[in-house]
Amino acid sequence: MRPLRLSVCLDPREEGWHSMDVAGEELLGGLRSLPGVVALPLRPPLPPLARRLPGLADSSLAFNADRVATRHLLYPARILAEARHADAFHIVDHSYAQLAHALPARRTGVYCHDLDAFRSLLSPAQEPRPAWFRALAWNTLRGMQRAGLVFHSTGAVRAELLAHRLVSPERLVHAPLGVSTEFSPCGDAGEEDDPLLRELGGRPFLLHVGSPMRRKRLDVLFQLFGAVRSRHPSLVLVQLGGRNSPDVTGCARTLGINEALILPDALPRLRLARLYRRARLVLVPSESEGFGLPVIEALASGSEVVASELPVLREVGGDAVHFAPVAHVDAWVELVCGLLEERTPAIPAATRLARAERFRWRSHASTILAAYQELLREQGSGTQRRSAVSTGVSRGASARSSAASTDGGV
Repeated sequence: MRPLRLSVCLDPREEGWHSMDVAGEELLGGLRSLPGVVALPLRPPLPPLARRLPGLADSSLAFNADRVATRHLLYPARILAEARHADAFHIVDHSYAQLAHALPARRTGVYCHDLDAFRSLLSPAQEPRPAWFRALAWNTLRGMQRAGLVFHSTGAVRAELLAHRLVSPERLVHAPLGVSTEFSPCGDAGEEDDPLLRELGGRPFLLHVGSPMRRKRLDVLFQLFGAVRSRHPSLVLVQLGGRNSPDVTGCARTLGINEALILPDALPRLRLARLYRRARLVLVPSESEGFGLPVIEALASGSEVVASELPVLREVGGDAVHFAPVAHVDAWVELVCGLLEERTPAIPAATRLARAERFRWRSHASTILAAYQELLREQGSGTQRRSAVSTGVSRGASARSSAASTDGGV
């Protein structure tokens, strides 16, 4: 039987969304290790259109204009030219779900990581945006609603999709993300010569991995670090993801922690794993998450993790993570200091590693492949009834329907 030809639609690399790059590239690697499928990556560039205009080369406004043009015009046009080469299409990032308008919707799936892209529609009072922004968000949401399959990483994301009636439950498929092989408790040959570890010089440090988006709550991170450092003056904070953000440097300067803050450039996974292994604690103070990839990366590296008490992070981290109330700085300080001072017991390393072992990219790829195989098989036979997809760590995945025309409300 001819293998399924699955087009995997990735974000342009210039977008700089590390987690989306990881999700797409690891999915491709997983699919290529499986029989019965040919993975066809599609990743167009993000061309400098507005950035070519005089004086705008380094402007964030021009970059965002180029992003909008690529997402809503250039990428869909590229998709139309490629559509004849594949049997099915997988959109890795839901913020590119508008691509589904240019694809055969019943043979297209979208991976919904979280609902942030749609907050201006779902909660306009909490997320006020101009009319043009909401119009683009609506176009993206309608693209996701047209798709034959919508994948999600956690039960928390599924519950939110259903609560807002965005997608009918029979089209939802649970496909948890995975841990890349670089994240391991075992050191590597180049670890002692790593330039960032040399810069740290053996000083104890806390680690945060995440962008400066508001929901990551870097303000809480910096406040708790300032308070903890008053009791542990040799401590350093390594924040990976906010280097070029004036908000990050401004907040750190206001709190007087500049001299103890290290903001590295983006790091390859091997070097990030070294940081996880050496960190005293990995902190995840977010107020919302779709999955929390740093949680399982840190656990797989043998790290001790302290995270916000969120349903999604509870679902992912389970009994392998310490939890503190969202944005409750005093509680965070007490928990972090308790762990540093060994007044609070550490979670056994075996528990942490066993939790991370549940999340594997090959299982992620197997679940996604099985969903498309079943979708095409049932469309080919004209069957209207669909059984649940359930493979690997995705036992209990949601049943889904081949009828892609059923849209929910907002």
